[in-house]
Amino acid sequence: MNEDKLKMFGKGIQRLINRENLSREETYAMFCQVLKNEQPDLHQGAFLAALVSKGETAQEIAGAWKAIDELDTVETVSKLPEVLVENSGTGMDSLKTFNVSSAAAIVASACGAAMARHGARALTSCCGTVDILESVGLDVECDVAVVEKSIKSEGIGLFNGMSPKVHPGALGRILSRIRFGSTLNIAASLANPARPNHGLRGVYSESMLPLAAGIMAETGYKRGMVVHGKDDRLLGGMDEISITGETTVEEFKESGETFTYRLRPEDVGLKTTLFEDIAATGDLVTESERFVRVLTGRGHEACVDFTCYNAGAVLYVAGLTDTIEAGVTVCREAIGNGSAMEKLRNWVQTQNHSPQKGLDRLEQVVKRAYSM
Repeated sequence: MNEDKLKMFGKGIQRLINRENLSREETYAMFCQVLKNEQPDLHQGAFLAALVSKGETAQEIAGAWKAIDELDTVETVSKLPEVLVENSGTGMDSLKTFNVSSAAAIVASACGAAMARHGARALTSCCGTVDILESVGLDVECDVAVVEKSIKSEGIGLFNGMSPKVHPGALGRILSRIRFGSTLNIAASLANPARPNHGLRGVYSESMLPLAAGIMAETGYKRGMVVHGKDDRLLGGMDEISITGETTVEEFKESGETFTYRLRPEDVGLKTTLFEDIAATGDLVTESERFVRVLTGRGHEACVDFTCYNAGAVLYVAGLTDTIEAGVTVCREAIGNGSAMEKLRNWVQTQNHSPQKGLDRLEQVVKRAYSM
């Protein structure tokens, strides 16, 4: 190991510990060394921890994103829909909920939004995007080309952010070894092979709203909403639009306009519910059964409302509805008429190296869910 390189990297860590900010170029250079595994594990972990402890700047997150995008992301090669949407959360939130972003993506796709998702397995929660979708039959270890085909033919696809087929260099190595939130929660999630240009992104802290919106705009998003939800009774927050309290929104448009405002469920024709009605159960089998029941509208009314609220916002960001409330109405219809569940079945069949195996797994979950 080159001693000079060790010392320079160590100086960067010390600056972060001293609460000094790094430039975009400095952060990029240090993340390149992390991705190439050119520093000891202790240095790599200390760097990630020091960054998040200090609080990342927009330039630091952009530097991390640039390194991941250039060195460790397999990009799509064919023409995808002109308006391509991603909805995701950073994780690290204190109020863990039903996996609403995955359900909302399916419902929004059933309503005409082209979704290019980029998710991971659970790090700080019990059931991440990859976990829940794998449990209902999706092939989460497929090549980028398979996901690309799914986006083009079915209007939805998921890139596994922890798979070497998507990030072949180092991202999976790093994420599989840490169990704390880091700069990667934002920077890596933005390194989407399909380069979506519209997005709904949840963040774990209200203070992150303008920062995340700025990063999205800087990395190619034309329009987006960044959200942080609260509960009326409980402390903490969620990286989703909340059905249990108020949500703070940072919205930006291609014109450069930005808007900060607050939303409540009643603003879009929904009722505020109790957190326990949407809380994560901690059991993947239970979560997968609830997932399909929500997509068919058979029970779990609070989660259905939660899903329609977030999916309605996706339609609004995609320009498919003029308001979130109108989007909620369209999404409820998609669940009621069976379009959402049909979309899931078609997605499982298309994004799969073994379509029948995936469909069989989905049907097993459906049988268990409907026998409840």
